[in-house]
Amino acid sequence: MDIVDRDLEKAEFDASPQMFPRSGDDHREALARTVTVSSSGSSTSSSDSTSIHRQNTGVSRASTQRDLERHPTALSRIQTARSQHSATVGQSLKSRRSTRTKPLPEFGGGKPYPPPLPAQEEFVVEFDGVDDPLHAQNWPFRKKLTTALVLGFVTLTAAFGSSIFSAAIRPVATQFGVSGEVGILGVSLYVLGFATGPLMWAPLSELYGRRMPLLISSFGFSIFAVAVAVAKDLQTILLCRFWGGFFGACPLTVTAAVFSDMFDNRTRGIAITVFSMAVFAGPLLAPFIGGFIVISHLGWRWTEYIVAIMGFTGLGLSIMSLEETYPPVILVSKASELRRRTHNWGIHAKQEEIEVDLRELLEKNLSRPLRMLFTEPIVLLLSIYMAFVYGLLYLFLTIYPIVFQQIHGMNPGVGGLPYFGMIIGELIAGLYIVLTQPSYNRKLMANNNVPIPEWRLPPAIIGGVSFSIGLFWCGWSGYKASIHWIVPTLSGLCSGFGIMSIFLQCLNYLVDSYLMFAASAIAANTFLRSLCGAGFPLFATYMINGMGVQWAGTLLGCVAACLVPLPIIFYLKGAKIREKSKFAPTPTKPVSESSEGDE
Repeated sequence: MDIVDRDLEKAEFDASPQMFPRSGDDHREALARTVTVSSSGSSTSSSDSTSIHRQNTGVSRASTQRDLERHPTALSRIQTARSQHSATVGQSLKSRRSTRTKPLPEFGGGKPYPPPLPAQEEFVVEFDGVDDPLHAQNWPFRKKLTTALVLGFVTLTAAFGSSIFSAAIRPVATQFGVSGEVGILGVSLYVLGFATGPLMWAPLSELYGRRMPLLISSFGFSIFAVAVAVAKDLQTILLCRFWGGFFGACPLTVTAAVFSDMFDNRTRGIAITVFSMAVFAGPLLAPFIGGFIVISHLGWRWTEYIVAIMGFTGLGLSIMSLEETYPPVILVSKASELRRRTHNWGIHAKQEEIEVDLRELLEKNLSRPLRMLFTEPIVLLLSIYMAFVYGLLYLFLTIYPIVFQQIHGMNPGVGGLPYFGMIIGELIAGLYIVLTQPSYNRKLMANNNVPIPEWRLPPAIIGGVSFSIGLFWCGWSGYKASIHWIVPTLSGLCSGFGIMSIFLQCLNYLVDSYLMFAASAIAANTFLRSLCGAGFPLFATYMINGMGVQWAGTLLGCVAACLVPLPIIFYLKGAKIREKSKFAPTPTKPVSESSEGDE
């Protein structure tokens, strides 16, 4: 790990030492508790070109901190705030070293530099205890529900837009005189936008909060949907589809973070499960709607007009009901109000100390995810598995039209209805995961609220078997018209259950395994799976026409079956693998076991 990675790791250990017990042979060095104030204000930074180091002594704030830490909720939020600040681009002292070599400008007006603020930490605003109504977790349930519903609709719209163009591929290819594979680029480039968009939206949401990126992206998404609808040539369609995916990636990236801001550990899993069901239902709801639009008098352009209408509706709802949920940015607003009303210009929030640094931005959002992808076995292998599953989600946009429209003779609208088999399978998987949440919470409480990542994997193992069965079932029941159409439709129950359970639980496993580096692990995963989501539809037609539906399904089912052992291996050996990791600080065994061993 480089110096930025080590600084972030130290901050996480400092924030929550009880989650990371140190053994005698631990390779990590001990952490020195020295607070560094790098940029408390302009007067502080200008008074001395070196960093100001203060020890945790003699300040009344120290006792207040200890009082707060007695409350578990306060402890959790303090831990989260420290980790968020450490992980945010621009907080590192490294990012400001270049400016310290320059001479300081004159203060101006013949004035000397003012003295540093006394006890600078006393000027940093915080929340007023664990029940502060400003904190999103303390909002009324009705407000949380409204925010969740609005963001669920916005996210559903972005996912819906990714696949509704599949119904327009043939009319677009015919109108502009290109092959069907070129028309499929309208889907592939949109999903490629999903791969590149998080590189901008994720750090933007950490610097400026969740609301601003969501509003900007909703507007951009809707504008590019209109641009596709009115496009006069193919290159405009393809370029605008890419940028539509780029802006549409924001709610897929940021909405889960908003739910993490609003819901605590006990309810967050259920909230994110429901959110994930909306994400995966979106691409499967769109084809039959788009199919009925295309065969009507409206034509293919209305497949994009309806996406634009949904996008602008989501934008309007967001403007009216969406408030900032990111705690550091909420404190920025609080500090701004206090400065204005008290005229004490030293008051500030910790987030205001951050300075954007391009080099660090690239390092944290490009370098580290790629390093983790190629050096961490857990990240690499699970990303390959999830990329295969995600790629098949979009490959079904090609398989189902062949099975139900070409073989069974359905029109594009009716031929899209069998996707409901997969949607129902996903709903069953979501319900199953929600029902297992109480058991997970009991194990978490018994283990002193220290998560063991392997607890997440059993549903993924079951889902892997189900997914493989669904692929075999679809292939050997959908290759000829003499087999009733309901049989391949019902295969979607297994496929949908597998997609949802594999994806959601493996993603949770990555988060629990890498904690403060979870964003980088997810970024690596998102990059690889979006590439597969973009690439799989391009070869699907050739594969199915060349091999036949039954043998294409057999090939994909065999690959899925070969990947089933991955979560089993990590369930059995994941703890030992993480022991050798430079990025995974998770304890290798439950705390209760450690305490028994000590006795």
